[in-house]
Amino acid sequence: MTVSDRWLLPDGVEDILPPLAGQIESLRRDIMDACQRWGYQLVIPPLIEYLESLFTGTGHDLALQTFKLTDQLTGRMMGVRADMTPQAARIDAHTLHQEGITRLCYAGHVLHARPQHMLTGRTPIQAGCELFGSASEEADLEVIRLMLESLRVAGIGEVHLDLAHVAIYQSLIEAAAFSDETEAAIFDAMARKSVPELDQLLGDCPPDSPGALLRVLARVSGGRDSLGRAREALAGAPDNVLQALDQLQRVADHLMETHPDLSLGFDFCELRGYNYHTGLVFAVYVPGHGDAVGKGGRYDAIGQDFGRARPATGFSLDVRALVTLGRRAGRSRSAIWAPADADPALDATIAGLRMTETVVRALPEDAGTDPAERGCDRVLVQRDGQWVVEQLGAD
Repeated sequence: MTVSDRWLLPDGVEDILPPLAGQIESLRRDIMDACQRWGYQLVIPPLIEYLESLFTGTGHDLALQTFKLTDQLTGRMMGVRADMTPQAARIDAHTLHQEGITRLCYAGHVLHARPQHMLTGRTPIQAGCELFGSASEEADLEVIRLMLESLRVAGIGEVHLDLAHVAIYQSLIEAAAFSDETEAAIFDAMARKSVPELDQLLGDCPPDSPGALLRVLARVSGGRDSLGRAREALAGAPDNVLQALDQLQRVADHLMETHPDLSLGFDFCELRGYNYHTGLVFAVYVPGHGDAVGKGGRYDAIGQDFGRARPATGFSLDVRALVTLGRRAGRSRSAIWAPADADPALDATIAGLRMTETVVRALPEDAGTDPAERGCDRVLVQRDGQWVVEQLGAD
């Protein structure tokens, strides 16, 4: 690297500058405040951990996204977190080790080895909540409602929520008993919603067989009416598939009662996080933005992998994307310009104002600077021996 390009950052890595940095931090605080008002306690997991902890129960997807390094103290392999959910599960299982319900929230940078796609970076700011100790539908509904509340706080108006249940695909693929190679190909085609590929892979399956039902499943995703079509098409499926459909119906009905204006649908091809999710999963989208801005679901198996079986559900949000997409009421940039005078009375006035106000004190090099260029709309001036605040430009 030459002197001329030492300022370059790696692909997908960026500085976040004013005023965007302030907007992101403001939203992060507001989302965490909202979560804490719902009873979720803030945790700050470490940026790096041993790989065994980061990957516990998550499968290979997270491993591919994780930067790995060697601990110089122990020689063990470590990773920079690519997702904070496993860290929250570890904290619940071993660090807190509480009985009953535990609610945790968090926010911070994660690092991805590769971007999700060409338009995303590798250093998202993730915020989320996790609820441990309840296997109830009420817990699933709580985290979905809190996610929707967080989006409201972010100024996101119109959203679309997709519901799914991993037991549906899981039960059918297990009952079909395909080879590992065929199963991997079906999973890939299903995740990409490639109906022609599924037709090619499953076209020889007998009618009403699990393979034939998988073909049908890929075609019934859509709006609220798609659940009825799925129920009709999967009438001969195993009992746990029908139970999963019943659960989706109950959750959708409850959400329609509490959020009657919510755009709601069902995506039976949703397999994101399939390796560790165990039940209801969901994703929320903003019109005109292709990626989910929030996602989550039930992941009861991770706690067991940490040595303490605990039902769990939660969600995560991309704070950086929410700032770009949201329409939050802008906070007025209000600051007071203070002169560089060496006056104890001025020092005391500035100290008092800084309890509630932003005060920018001039330095010797600021001579002749327009306070407005420093974001100030008021100025400290001396009147009759007292330092008082006046609007900038006032006579």
